[in-house]
Amino acid sequence: MKTLFFTCMLVPWLVAASARTFNHDSQLIPGSLPGSQLSGYFSDYLKSRRARRALPTADGPDDSLITAGGDADLPTCLLCVCLTGSVYCEEVSPDMTSIPTLPKETAYLYARFNKIKKIKNKDFSDIVTLKRIDLTGNLISEIEDGAFSKLTLLEELSLSENRLVKLPALPAKLTSFNANHNMLRTKGVKANAFKKLTKLVNLYLADNMLEAVPHIPESVRILHLQNNNITDVNVDTFCRSNDTYYLRPSLSEVRLDGNPVVLSKYPDNFTCMKVLPVGKYR
Repeated sequence: MKTLFFTCMLVPWLVAASARTFNHDSQLIPGSLPGSQLSGYFSDYLKSRRARRALPTADGPDDSLITAGGDADLPTCLLCVCLTGSVYCEEVSPDMTSIPTLPKETAYLYARFNKIKKIKNKDFSDIVTLKRIDLTGNLISEIEDGAFSKLTLLEELSLSENRLVKLPALPAKLTSFNANHNMLRTKGVKANAFKKLTKLVNLYLADNMLEAVPHIPESVRILHLQNNNITDVNVDTFCRSNDTYYLRPSLSEVRLDGNPVVLSKYPDNFTCMKVLPVGKYR
């Protein structure tokens, strides 16, 4: 009888405690969202919590829970936050020194402010769904030339604040590329590095050591080249010497400030543009 009485008392108490726990967790959701949005946000939130708590099974880790940075005890989704289609690995501890193995169908990778040193061909070879990669603030000094070759859907790539001295081949569908604050020289950027990027809109190459302006695709609207070692701008840099009627209306922002070049020496080299470059004129 005592056992039966205890059971009858314990079960309702557990149910009530579970309800309180659910209500407490639901308060972690920021803001006030309407029905379907709240449901989606809460679903992703719970998935994230489960992923971070998940441990490898006795048969070995799942593909989405492989180690990052060479630490055999910590799978990617314990080191990082894994939401549906997105992986956030920012300022990971212990130090992340290589690209983590990503869950299948990852579309967005944010691995900023770590200690990644090299990008290898195999790092992204199986994740062809990637649309955005942000590797800002690492120690990357080398990228194997085919590292991005299979990323046919990649639109945004940030390699800013690293140690690159040359650029690899870039995916053709990029709309935004950021390599600010590296150690790039003109000899490390192939003449056709950007030529085939016909959808490129934003190109950021500021705070490097470039001696000349690379070939800029027609699609580019914003071009940042400030704080380099550019000493010359020829007539074909932005316009065309063989076509005096050529216009380039899409190029709406060009920054060349912080370079040795004196732009007033080349008054006829910007006639095709609707704005003058920002830079030194005297």
